[in-house]
Amino acid sequence: MNLANFTSAQLRKAASLKDKIAALQNELSKLIGASTTAKPAAQSAKRKMSAAGRERIRAAQKARWAKIKSAKTK
Repeated sequence: MNLANFTSAQLRKAASLKDKIAALQNELSKLIGASTTAKPAAQSAKRKMSAAGRERIRAAQKARWAKIKSAKTK
């Protein structure tokens, strides 16, 4: 959409409509008690696992696989 193709009357009407929409959004947010333009809640920080924690998980998984493999050979 190129703004150069619009007449000045069309641009004024578009600006007027935009203002009305903004006013209605503000009124709606007051009614529902929350801002419609508010940013979404911040995402919680990702949990970081220590190297020791990863090593414990790795060792436990190896033990599980060793147990499974030893059961197959019997």
